[in-house]
Amino acid sequence: MNASVQRQLPLDTSGVAHSAATSSTQAELHAELNRAHVRFINLGKTYQGQQGPVDALQNIDLAIQRGEIFGIIGRSGAGKSSLIRTINRLEQPSSGRVLIEQTDIGEFNEDKLVELRRRIGMIFQHFNLMSAKTVWQNVELPLKVAGVPKEQRQRKVTELLELVGLQDKHKAYPAQLSGGQKQRVGIARALVHDPAILLCDEATSALDPETTQSILGLLREINQRLGLTIILITHEMAVIRDICDSVVVLEKGRVVEQGPVWQVFGNPQHEVSKTLLVPLQHGLPEDLQARLSAQPQTPEAKVVLDLHFTGQNGEEPDLAALFAALGGRVSLLQGGVERIQGHALGHLLLLVADSPHSIAELLVQARKQAQYAEVLGYVV
Repeated sequence: MNASVQRQLPLDTSGVAHSAATSSTQAELHAELNRAHVRFINLGKTYQGQQGPVDALQNIDLAIQRGEIFGIIGRSGAGKSSLIRTINRLEQPSSGRVLIEQTDIGEFNEDKLVELRRRIGMIFQHFNLMSAKTVWQNVELPLKVAGVPKEQRQRKVTELLELVGLQDKHKAYPAQLSGGQKQRVGIARALVHDPAILLCDEATSALDPETTQSILGLLREINQRLGLTIILITHEMAVIRDICDSVVVLEKGRVVEQGPVWQVFGNPQHEVSKTLLVPLQHGLPEDLQARLSAQPQTPEAKVVLDLHFTGQNGEEPDLAALFAALGGRVSLLQGGVERIQGHALGHLLLLVADSPHSIAELLVQARKQAQYAEVLGYVV
């Protein structure tokens, strides 16, 4: 398998047609690219480090559709922040292009960049609020800088504080707010110029789980009500699962996997994706691990089966059919099924005793119901 796993058709930036592709497929591909709200074409970013050049981004090709919530995930140093900051030109790429609404922003002068940045809101991990200003003043400030008349400023700030649920906190200072409230102020401030794109740089990393869920709920509401394209970076797969439509996995500045969230969660292809998913998965219980053996110790030994349902067939796991196919006595050790984007994804650990099938046949039967099945071992 190649180091880079692309679930979507790769972006054709070379202009060379693939001989095997049909004209209809090409037309569909180019239509998707032409509709893209944000597009990266062969993007690269190199920093000069103490020991020589460091490639933060390499050959990034992505298309982000208008109105979607797009997640960028990777480990520390993967290039997530560098990538997202090329969208509003806080980072200048070393090579390649960034297109917004099919316009190459690399050709923008300073005036056009100011205009661009007003169309792109951004929220940050540590909120970046001004401690000496009230909630109202923090939200109002970008409007004052832009020379918006006072009456319009008051109307806009009132509207946004109501949107984020802080209308009763307008006189409070940041030190008097919780982390979640501070991030809500940051979101309101990011929306003052009615942006078409909202960038979220680790926006929930400093928040507790309950507050994280409330902020993700607010972002989802904003996406639906205002039709914004939201691009967020995170190192938490749970955030991707809970809010995103599509996801790209970065590693050492390269795209290693991308696709709809349900696909990447249900059947990750790259080792980095699998590693990032580990915190959301249940490993083998310690008490069972201690009893597990690679070979059956007695004729009565029970088989431990590991099954995965990737959601690819669009159907829910049929447990009755599965248990009947395996035969004997089947016990559920642990596991469950969750729905992501309308697809049922699941992981089950089963204990099978007294099955009439051989191990090879048992696996054949299991794989008729689950997309992945293996024998982990045997217990008495």
